[in-house]
Amino acid sequence: MIYIIDHQDSFTWNIVHQFSKYDDVHCSNYFEINQKKIEQCNTIVLSPGPGAPKDYPLTSKIYNKYKGKKKLIGICLGYQQILFNEKGKIIQQKNIYHGYQSKVRVTKQSKLFKNNKIFKVGRYHSLKLFEPFKSNDIKITMRCAKTNIPMGIEDLKNKVYGFQFHPESFLTENGNFIIKKILSA
Repeated sequence: MIYIIDHQDSFTWNIVHQFSKYDDVHCSNYFEINQKKIEQCNTIVLSPGPGAPKDYPLTSKIYNKYKGKKKLIGICLGYQQILFNEKGKIIQQKNIYHGYQSKVRVTKQSKLFKNNKIFKVGRYHSLKLFEPFKSNDIKITMRCAKTNIPMGIEDLKNKVYGFQFHPESFLTENGNFIIKKILSA
């Protein structure tokens, strides 16, 4: 089962539908986490949402409790949440990308996707990871082809994955392929 934490985002149910193609999905509002269901699941998805990672302390607790025990996938705010909990600094970026399509390039750090592969993705964010970012386990595996900002992460050891973009968006080509690849890793 996949458990999706909804950070009150309008895209969450699109994510539920996308992940439902691969497994049973339970989704609950951030303020109504079902601990029993979270214990039963094998994958936790941290959804997009408004605000910044610091605004969701319960998600931080869940991430830290289950890191290395369950597969964790962060999308947009969820991706930022993972990096925030790994001591990354999340900052306002110069440009706001809401409903914007970008090309992202897979880096040589990726173990799941082919080096230099280009994906067109849908972006809906105003925050980004400040670099340099240091982590022994988390690798930046996708970057914006134009601005070079981090757009994807992998931590195979702890089964943690994340995307700054929205794989469920109609602006993202191959979104289902990306999710299927992560879920089968």
